[in-house]
Amino acid sequence: MEPVVIFIAVAFVLAIILGLSAIRLIRPYERGLVERFGRFQRILEPGLNLVLPFVDVVLKVDMREVVLDVPSQLVITRDNVNVEVDAIIYIQVTDPVRAQYEITNYVLASTKLAQTNLRNVIGELDLDACLASRDSINLQLRDVMDQATDKWGVKVNRIELQRIDPPADITDAMSRQMKAERDKRATILDAEAVRQSQITRAEGSRQAQILEAEGFAEAVRRKADAEKYRQVTVAEGEGQAILTVFKAIHDGQPDEKLVTLKYLEMLPKLAEGEANKIFLPFEATGMISSIAAMVEGVRDKNGGSKAKSSAPTTTT
Repeated sequence: MEPVVIFIAVAFVLAIILGLSAIRLIRPYERGLVERFGRFQRILEPGLNLVLPFVDVVLKVDMREVVLDVPSQLVITRDNVNVEVDAIIYIQVTDPVRAQYEITNYVLASTKLAQTNLRNVIGELDLDACLASRDSINLQLRDVMDQATDKWGVKVNRIELQRIDPPADITDAMSRQMKAERDKRATILDAEAVRQSQITRAEGSRQAQILEAEGFAEAVRRKADAEKYRQVTVAEGEGQAILTVFKAIHDGQPDEKLVTLKYLEMLPKLAEGEANKIFLPFEATGMISSIAAMVEGVRDKNGGSKAKSSAPTTTT
């Protein structure tokens, strides 16, 4: 009985070992490559997978994105300036079969390829273009590397330049140039501010003169309107008074006081001028009329007496 028990126990142990060796666990970020007798068979997806124990060999490939640090290196630009450049590459395996069988170490190959292409791209640009066109350099490097790594089953997702450091003397020259440019801008801004201030001041002075002239013209106009209104009012009053006197005279009931007052008011105006004038008061006309009447009466009286003396005497 003992050999049978031992055989069963050994068989059970062997079955467990065979069962465990036939199970392969693949994680979500991995892919399994099955090789049977040295030949590629299939790809294992994430989860539990069964393979032939002691016959199939499973190679696991990491499908996650990998960050590669490109070591710094000296690169000569097109204008013969030595700059120190380094970068970071983000790559990811898209085809596990080609990444495993087309290249021995795609990480090292991608790093060296990035260094080579970085020298080529930077060498075609001037220093100013290198410092100002990092985004275009990143895109150009990514396109070049993506074409080269495509046959490896690796995709270059992104490339970022970390540093582009020119020599110390070039840095000092650039600092002086930047300072001079900023001084130039400051001078231009100061001159523009002074010009704008002068223009504003002149515009304000012109506007003030215009407003002052308009105010003076308005004052003159209002003064003239007031004088015109006064003269019109005075003329209308005088005209109304003359009409009243004229009407009273023609109606045969003159107001002697009013006529005398108006006569006295008109005497200074009648006396104006260089011509010699003789003015007779209104009362003098009455006196002249009386004297004329008296003279006429005396003349009539003398004429009558002469007529009587010349007539012949008749005796009855």
